[in-house]
Amino acid sequence: MKKVIISLAPVAASQPIDYSKLADDISQSITNGAAICHLHSRNSEGQLQEDCTEMMECFVKVLSKTDVVVQASTGGISAMNIEQRCSPLEYKIVESCSLNGGSTNLGESIYKNSFSDIRYVAQKTCEKDIVPEIEVFDIGMIQAVEAISKETPFVTPKVYNLVFGHPGGMQATIENLIAFKRFVPEDCIWGVTHFGRTNWDFLACAISMGAQVVRIGFEDSDCLNSRTKDQATYNYELVERLAVLIRAIGYEVASANEARDILGIK
Repeated sequence: MKKVIISLAPVAASQPIDYSKLADDISQSITNGAAICHLHSRNSEGQLQEDCTEMMECFVKVLSKTDVVVQASTGGISAMNIEQRCSPLEYKIVESCSLNGGSTNLGESIYKNSFSDIRYVAQKTCEKDIVPEIEVFDIGMIQAVEAISKETPFVTPKVYNLVFGHPGGMQATIENLIAFKRFVPEDCIWGVTHFGRTNWDFLACAISMGAQVVRIGFEDSDCLNSRTKDQATYNYELVERLAVLIRAIGYEVASANEARDILGIK
């Protein structure tokens, strides 16, 4: 039976972080079905920083209790250059990372990811046997990454995360999902992120259409029940709800080791 990977992105941008409580939430989320945890390197005030100490200590605490694929972000809007943004890749526990497929507007902010930045992250991930999740906000980014990969080595199979919902990027409609998915090469794996999610319809459609990785968590939305307008207090509530949805469609939720097999993590 097909396995679907739940990827947890548990921290909303620019929000204060209690890393001890976060580790407990992540651990419970893994119990409820999360196989990947995606974190940015942030200080306790929620600001992006080059120093990864707090983030890594959180991951180590989680790994002392349970298993999860450690995925570090190399993105986020900040003044850091690409070398600083890639500082988490120097930690051996990192198995996956985000690789941003191009520049876009995120609301009023400009999210800069040049071709040079893309090549740099691709090279670093190849050197360190880290599997990049290529985050793309429009169709042109897929075409750009495919062109760049003809001259720059990429870890294969390439994993594309189709990101929907950000102001300035592709919006979460079924028509856009169908169009976006058509441009993912057949030899690649794809999944989805729905930023600003207010219901579960779009994720259900993406899973039914073949998404193998589905991201959930407070980084994107805390919507728990669109009918009652309930908001999740903890990330593990969102993971539990997504796991129920995946099983209702007829698939199974992947474990951390099954996620590693699917994504080609060594």
